[in-house]
Amino acid sequence: MKTRSLALAFAFATFPTLALAQGAASGGHSGHAASAVTASDTAATKAYRAANAKMHRAMDIPFSGDADADFVRGMIPHHQGAIDMAKVALQHGKDEQINKWAADIIREQEREISEMRDWLKKRGL
Repeated sequence: MKTRSLALAFAFATFPTLALAQGAASGGHSGHAASAVTASDTAATKAYRAANAKMHRAMDIPFSGDADADFVRGMIPHHQGAIDMAKVALQHGKDEQINKWAADIIREQEREISEMRDWLKKRGL
């Protein structure tokens, strides 16, 4: 009986830790799960979902232990995701300010992606 009580106590004590560790193992992106697709999704919503899913798949990089290289390798797909979402906004949106922001985001993120790729190339990565 004592062994069973200890086993149950251990299980109850470690389960929350294991559940939290699982979220951490996913890079802390466990809260970024896609919301359920619905029949009423607009073309814009479908395009945003696709861009978001593509970005999160591409950001799931194998970490090398080099903080600088890992940062850059993860940020390139993150920036590409911003570009893809900005293109959706330009295609489907109507707000003039949003269109300006989207165009600015595309220009700046493309510039930064180019700089990051150059940084990686100079380091042979």
